[in-house]
Amino acid sequence: MKVLIINGSPRVNGNTSYVLSEMEKVFNENDVETEIIQVGNKDIRGCIACGYCSKHGECTFDDLVNEVNQKFEKADGLVVASPVYYASANGTLISFLDRLFYSSHFDKTMKVGASVVVARRGGLSSTFDELNKYFTISNMPIASSMYWNSVHGRAPGEAKGDEEGLQTIRVLAKNMTFLMRSIELGKEKYGLPEKEGKIITNFIRG
Repeated sequence: MKVLIINGSPRVNGNTSYVLSEMEKVFNENDVETEIIQVGNKDIRGCIACGYCSKHGECTFDDLVNEVNQKFEKADGLVVASPVYYASANGTLISFLDRLFYSSHFDKTMKVGASVVVARRGGLSSTFDELNKYFTISNMPIASSMYWNSVHGRAPGEAKGDEEGLQTIRVLAKNMTFLMRSIELGKEKYGLPEKEGKIITNFIRG
């Protein structure tokens, strides 16, 4: 099993990094390989809807997005974490995810997704919902925990004091490990669900 972890914070050793290290410990204890990629401090532009990826299976901007595209394809699970900015995820992270999910054309069915959010006080739930939408549009089941996957902390290190939040994150990692393993066993016995041909409709009728 391998989990790819995307850190959307611009701070390399901030609270988001600490929270993800709690997940990483649990994954390592359960023999799940991890790789953490720092995204929030990178210069990543948004999608320009040029259509290049529809022909080539990768983004026209050859940056970290295309590099992670290949890692994502090989991973069994994806964790996306972000600090909260104006009740939303870090803008760099959103640009990254928009391009990653839109330009990568491999089948993401039954790869397990999980989102983690960190904030001083508010905006956690809306950011949590925002990040989960990337999974639910991609046939990716979402790992859950005993509470929404959120931790409080503002100054570096403050997240260590949110004991309930950190417990939620540890349980999330355990549940994600179980879900990935269960899906792997299910694929061996039953295969993936049969797919229908995709139907695309517009809401405006001529």
